[in-house]
Amino acid sequence: MKLKRVLCMLLASAMVIGTAACGSGDSGSNPPAENPPADEGGQDTPEDGGSDAGDEAQGDEAEGGDEAPAGAAGTLKVAAVETAYGADMWKEVCEAFEASHEGVTVELTIDKKLEDIITSDMKAGVFPDVIMRAVGAESGLTETFIKDNNLVELTDVLSMTVPGESGTVGDKILPGFVENSITNPYGDGKTFLMPMFYGPCGLFYNQGLFTEKGWTVPETWDEMWELGDKAKAEGIALFTYPTAGYFDAFFYALLHESMGNDKFQEALKYGEGIWDTPEAQAVFDIIEKLASYTEATTPANANDNDFQKNQQLVLDNKALFMPNGNWVIGEMAEAPRAEGFEWGFTALPAVTAGGERASYSFFEQVWMPAGAENQDLGKEFIAYLYSDEAAAIFAKGGAVQPIQGMTDKLDGDNKLYYSIYDTGAVAVMDAFATTDPVEGITARSTFFDPINSLVTGDKTKDDWVSQIKSDSDALRAALK
Repeated sequence: MKLKRVLCMLLASAMVIGTAACGSGDSGSNPPAENPPADEGGQDTPEDGGSDAGDEAQGDEAEGGDEAPAGAAGTLKVAAVETAYGADMWKEVCEAFEASHEGVTVELTIDKKLEDIITSDMKAGVFPDVIMRAVGAESGLTETFIKDNNLVELTDVLSMTVPGESGTVGDKILPGFVENSITNPYGDGKTFLMPMFYGPCGLFYNQGLFTEKGWTVPETWDEMWELGDKAKAEGIALFTYPTAGYFDAFFYALLHESMGNDKFQEALKYGEGIWDTPEAQAVFDIIEKLASYTEATTPANANDNDFQKNQQLVLDNKALFMPNGNWVIGEMAEAPRAEGFEWGFTALPAVTAGGERASYSFFEQVWMPAGAENQDLGKEFIAYLYSDEAAAIFAKGGAVQPIQGMTDKLDGDNKLYYSIYDTGAVAVMDAFATTDPVEGITARSTFFDPINSLVTGDKTKDDWVSQIKSDSDALRAALK
């Protein structure tokens, strides 16, 4: 399994399905693959495989309203990247949409390498009506359409009535999921990408060990250090991490806890002087101290081939906490574990007593290219994706949407995992601003990779902060 290079995509592809109408083709039975979080933060840059498609988009955006046009019919072209959730759920959703919309045919294209399938047609001016592909993909497909202003505005979808229900789309979506720089990429309050499947990230631990020792999960970083000293006395490290790339979600959540949203947004745009503020310095101090509590073998195994050895440290009670997402449960399903092991999951401790506790959430997005021919029906389909019927189909495949009440329908590990925002954690979803390419600098190389050197002692906190300031100057100058 390779470390993914995607910011918001949570899981990797597992099966291959070609272009097909919803009711056709084999369903497939390969088990899903699991994948860790993004390497590059918000700094992925467009590559070939879609880099020209956005420039060639044609057609004006359709006028939207609160309701889809009566009797909307025709053929709808839907393109979705296939992830570990599999292809069957998308087929079933498309079939259900057809069944409830007389005269509608959905042509579904789903593939783990979606760009390879749809790019040639888009370069020829033939576009899907709806695309499910998140920002941060290695191809940069979605970023290209954003950069070229070739997306259909979807703000009106939020006020549309969910097909077959009485409420609106906007009323069903959890707070924060359409109020961020990913769904509203131009900073003008208008929504162009709609949130789909999401996955909170936080700290995983062995609840069984905590029960055995009588330990409580720290609610502040001061309590974290106290627990670290107790664990050290018993030969257990406080912390480990799979690879430095996992510090993206960790870093964003910690920044938000310390800075609050206004300064957090400024930091994401590499604001001048932002890294000299007391709030930023608190973040650097915490990470420096955390490095000193990290299992010493972690950096040596923090690579694409050996990262599971670091995850195994938690299962063997050799380290207490690690940043991760729920895919780790599947990744380590067959791994040996200490007697009484039980997965635990928590948001980051608060910087100050009573302060915010945050959990970063990766999420995928669905959108419409400006060249889509059937935009009204496309909006109706997107609105349907938030229906109870569609949500139940997706959840059956393991894909959970940010919809009100969804956590009440989950159980087991999923209940523990997705309920984190129901118990007071603040959802953080933004990322470092995309810039024009800057040679030798990415969000990962600046903010995350140096963690390995902090743990080994090859780099000091002051070295790291100096690099952050210098790189931020270059990135700020290259803002789009």
